[in-house]
Amino acid sequence: MALSSAFLAELERLTPVRRNEPLARHTTMAIGGPAEAYVEAHDCDRLAAVAALAQREGVALFLLGGGSNLLVSDAGLEGLVVETWSNVDALTGHPPAPVAGSGAVRLHAFCGVPLPRLAHQTAKAGLSGIEWAAGIPGTVGGGIVNNAGAHGGCMADTVRQVHVLRDGRAERLSAAEVGFTYRHTNFRGVWAAQHPAVVILAAELELQPAAPTTCEHRVQECVEYRRATQPAQRSVGSIFKNPPGNAAGRLIEQTGLKGATSGDAEISTVHANFIVNRGRATARDVNALVALAQQRVYEQFGVTLELEIQRVGTHDA
Repeated sequence: MALSSAFLAELERLTPVRRNEPLARHTTMAIGGPAEAYVEAHDCDRLAAVAALAQREGVALFLLGGGSNLLVSDAGLEGLVVETWSNVDALTGHPPAPVAGSGAVRLHAFCGVPLPRLAHQTAKAGLSGIEWAAGIPGTVGGGIVNNAGAHGGCMADTVRQVHVLRDGRAERLSAAEVGFTYRHTNFRGVWAAQHPAVVILAAELELQPAAPTTCEHRVQECVEYRRATQPAQRSVGSIFKNPPGNAAGRLIEQTGLKGATSGDAEISTVHANFIVNRGRATARDVNALVALAQQRVYEQFGVTLELEIQRVGTHDA
């Protein structure tokens, strides 16, 4: 259903609106068709106002952070897409507060704060717990949705509360209510389908004081490891979850699929759990390689590879 002129006019009073904005401009894989309407919201107040308006009018709403871990349909997305990516100083607006009875501190982080920026800023301030995220091209909100992680750490380790807007009302969800598991939370799957009008606004992270030099060294180690082991071309991130006791990339490599292509999409020759865009790849191209990798791994090893990425919109495969 097309967005009404009345809704768009009211939305314009809150923030500039772009019609038919190509989402390929806003995803790390440079793939994605047009958004029916696209706006930016770089703070909690504006995001809450935009989300409340969409919910009140029954408009489909999709939040886009760093555009990683997402495969957006070639057909694009109907409704409203809100980009939250924000380079605000995570430590200035809400200074870290001590946690009573412990040496830890609580940090309030807007959902659109980029994880690498947060990792560098907290490390410099001598706050440990998020260093592992220094090389992950996502945001706090997206990291929570997918329980992002690397180098032995993940969002579940530090997130204590998530501030959300549910049916126009501000609420706080505990970590238990978020339901953190391996690369998954309640914001994906059945719970999300039952609660479509829930929007992540911000999170409370619990970090530990540490020597800044130690934290910054760990951040640099994570960044260098990522550069050495992952492809430099545009990608969506790791395509599949690692099966228990194994690694998806290792299994795909053993099938001989490194370097396999479909259109301009390629299973990376650097790391087989990455599909890269060599220029003009489409979601259809990526989906073809996803299906091929799943088929080959199942045929040779009897292992079903589960997607780590989130498909958004209508996909042919």
